[in-house]
Amino acid sequence: MPIKVSVVIPVYNPGKYIEDCIASLLRQSLPDDEYEAIFVNDGSTDETPGRLDRLAAEYPHMHVIHQEASGWSGKPRNAGIAAAKGEYIQFVDNDDWLGDEALERMYNYGVENGADVIVGKMAGKGRPVPLELFRKNRPHANVENAPLIDSLTPHKMFRKAFLDKHNLRYMEGRRRLEDHVFVTEAYLRAENVAVLSDYLCYYHVKREDASNAGFQRFDPVGYFKNLREALDVVEELTEPGPLRDRLFRRWLRNEMVERMRGQRLLKLPEDYRQELFDEIHKVVVERFGPGVAAGMQPTQQIVAGLIAANRLADVEEFAQWESGIKPSGVLENLGWDNGRLTIGFTAEYQSGGEPITFRAEGDKDLLAPPLPKTSLDAIALLGADTSAPLGKSKVDLVVRERATAAEFFQPVELTREKVAVAGREGYFRQVLRATAEVDPLSAANGAGLDAGIWDVLIRISSCGWTKETRLGSVRGEEAGRGRRAAVVGSPARLVLPYWTDPHGNLSLDVGQKTNRISYEFAGLTAADVTVTTDPGRIAVALPFHVQGESEAALKLTSASAGRSVDLTATLTARGADKAELSAGLPLGELADGQWRLELTVPSTGGGKPVALPLALDVSASGGAVVKPLAAAAADLAAKDPARRKPAARPAEPTLLRRAAGKLRRALKK
Repeated sequence: MPIKVSVVIPVYNPGKYIEDCIASLLRQSLPDDEYEAIFVNDGSTDETPGRLDRLAAEYPHMHVIHQEASGWSGKPRNAGIAAAKGEYIQFVDNDDWLGDEALERMYNYGVENGADVIVGKMAGKGRPVPLELFRKNRPHANVENAPLIDSLTPHKMFRKAFLDKHNLRYMEGRRRLEDHVFVTEAYLRAENVAVLSDYLCYYHVKREDASNAGFQRFDPVGYFKNLREALDVVEELTEPGPLRDRLFRRWLRNEMVERMRGQRLLKLPEDYRQELFDEIHKVVVERFGPGVAAGMQPTQQIVAGLIAANRLADVEEFAQWESGIKPSGVLENLGWDNGRLTIGFTAEYQSGGEPITFRAEGDKDLLAPPLPKTSLDAIALLGADTSAPLGKSKVDLVVRERATAAEFFQPVELTREKVAVAGREGYFRQVLRATAEVDPLSAANGAGLDAGIWDVLIRISSCGWTKETRLGSVRGEEAGRGRRAAVVGSPARLVLPYWTDPHGNLSLDVGQKTNRISYEFAGLTAADVTVTTDPGRIAVALPFHVQGESEAALKLTSASAGRSVDLTATLTARGADKAELSAGLPLGELADGQWRLELTVPSTGGGKPVALPLALDVSASGGAVVKPLAAAAADLAAKDPARRKPAARPAEPTLLRRAAGKLRRALKK
């Protein structure tokens, strides 16, 4: 079979961190004879070379190239390109790993859409990844119609013939941002770029020892020299104008302005802070016209203007204020409606624990940072836009899978409200009021949520700030009343919203990944159960949301003999937040005595039995009643003296016990 995909992995002293990468490559759904992995060992001095040799000896589609250390990833990636036999080449770092179906899905998607480059959805494990780019599938993307420029890491799939046609190779040697140069040119030369967002393809991982190359402190002079090379590519392949300005804006925003904001700036040593600022100032003055900064958010424009004016002290003042800005949210209501979880909440930014305020001046809304007059005057002199574009403020609700960090945006309906500040004429807060819907069957960009723990968070974007926070620790009473487990879909899956410990945030347990479902039954009493004897039948009222009707199972276990009877049960909706579990009761098979009850709710990956705090007491005459478990145990002990626990021996007073011990030791002597 022709090789469809060659995976190129540059390797340098990864130690144990390469094992997840290897395992993910061996798990690929693409048949072994349709893909290959090429590990390029760039002079590793740990045990990795031997590990890779053993891997290649065991698996014919795993290959290893050994070369002398080159100092960075460019040369080993180029060696992998030269050796690749695949139609496409996927680059993977030795710290990262792929989703099990990543190669198959990305290849098929690329062929289907005639793509030169395929960008698969990424999850960041301890490190940031693009978010807006992966809101939806983009089968025909380019730098004008999609935010491709937000993703410049090399972890993508490229058509090999396309790379060869344009002689696209990585710059070699010990250098920074070689991936920016390579990927930017690929985007600008590609006839089509396809963005696959409905499957998590790539896991971008921050190592526990934080020794990934991208996390090392860098030399500002060398770094920004390399950055200029990426800008050179843009200048070569675009005309002056709005598109070039928008592409340049990515480097001004991410690599310069954002390094000069909030705690990211303030935590740097003062000498290094100055050195970094000086190099950024040079690039801003040399390379960027006024149209580049003009397209950024007001807060970013202020910082960019202060950088251009060479005013580090004012940048630091502004960073002090911004470092205290935090997002906040209140969970107002929660409830299920026709299989969808409705989440109502409010959100706003705070600074120093108080809501951020804005100032109205005529028909304009303005930022009102509490900065010294000298800083405000400097900002005014620069002509930086200090208006607050509050009409563009938005809040997203995101569900994030805890184990993989996969994120998916949920649909939100939003209203923006101005709230006057008491005692301060002309000042106001902006409160975002939102309602989101989470459909467990389509919440993952059209696919269902996989079994796992999904944390719920909100992400507020306003005035140049984009920050996220968990939702639920601050909530209204209505939210607590509306929290219910739900059984949705066919095949059915169990979804349980719950409050996390100890913070009380909202998370979703899909497929019984925790034992929290048992807490939902803790409040059941005998009054929630109806038992009939002619015919024998049991019905239990449960605090569940159910769509229509679903199968379940009920297990009865004899408290005395240990014998069990399995019953097929039906779970039926009885309103928006109640359900009835019903099953035939074969009283003839149940001996005189007590029977413990265990419920198994249908769930993704198979449900787990959960004990109910109730017992079925069957009499010799065939009658049956339900009792709380504690009362049933007491009745059983009264009937069977052998089951009574012996009385606890009174504890000896501590001093008396010590004295007795001393006397025994003395007698032994």
